[in-house]
Amino acid sequence: MSEPTLLTIILNYKTAEMTLQSAETALAAMKGIAGEIVIVDNDSQDGSFETMAAQVAARGWDRETRVRVVQSGHNGGFGAGNNFGIRTGLSDGSKPDFIYVLNSDAFPKKAAIRALLDHLRVHPGTGFAGSYIHGADGGRHATAFRFPSIASEFEGAVRFGPVSRLLKSRRVPMEHVEETQPVDWLAGASLMMRRAVLDEIGLFDETFFLYFEETDLCRRAAQAGHRIDFVRQSEVTHIGSVSTGMRGWGRVPDYWFDSRLHYFVKNHGGGYAALATLCHLAGGSLHRIRCLLTGKERGVARGFLTTLARHDLRVLTREIFKPGRRDAQSSTPQPGE
Repeated sequence: MSEPTLLTIILNYKTAEMTLQSAETALAAMKGIAGEIVIVDNDSQDGSFETMAAQVAARGWDRETRVRVVQSGHNGGFGAGNNFGIRTGLSDGSKPDFIYVLNSDAFPKKAAIRALLDHLRVHPGTGFAGSYIHGADGGRHATAFRFPSIASEFEGAVRFGPVSRLLKSRRVPMEHVEETQPVDWLAGASLMMRRAVLDEIGLFDETFFLYFEETDLCRRAAQAGHRIDFVRQSEVTHIGSVSTGMRGWGRVPDYWFDSRLHYFVKNHGGGYAALATLCHLAGGSLHRIRCLLTGKERGVARGFLTTLARHDLRVLTREIFKPGRRDAQSSTPQPGE
């Protein structure tokens, strides 16, 4: 049985030095694995591409084309950048057997990549496998999730213990996942995918600029009959939000609202999406009232509920009255794209 090939993709956007650190740890973790690393600069326009290309050559990583730096030429977001890397393929022009997507601020432990690869080889029914992810301080990050739903929208917005306990089976983040097991979807910071599955279901939907793209991809894989597995033995340190600056958001950017609504409309239809938004607004309003009465901090970005209501009303109204509007599922990338 021939050794499977692996293509690791690291997407860079204005974080050249950190991306090189991520590539260094990935290169060490890929020791003994037949494969390559492709660093995709997502049109940073800050000298990142030149810096990384020079450093890869200076460190000798480009010998035998083990590491390459490529330029996407367009910042279409997380999914588009990774799709560019996937389409780039191996240096000899062939397709790898497996694709591994690694964030530029994520650093796999020595056995992390091998653990995912071995899991996929041993379990042919598994299409995607993802890692146990923790912060630099060792604190665990949310890694394994359930698919978003109307119930999860209300639960996540109301932030009330009794409601969360009642709807615990519908909450998006899965708690107490301490061993390898199937899940609905996995964080895209460290995600390995069987290339044959991508050939079947298509690549990331590039309508998503950022957020919900891995949720949608995992959903399509699951609907095609492929299992999504959390692999506890694969450990990755993740700093988080370095490229996006999410931790410093004063207001949630429009692309988050665009991605959330696109996910619901695409996978459940406009009516379901509208009801999900109404439930989120109801839950968020109740949370706001409770915080006003108790004096507690809301923990919600400024103007979030107002922006959510205006955004979704505007988009859904436009879609309803758009002449010759396409079916919601038509935006799904076709196999091999």
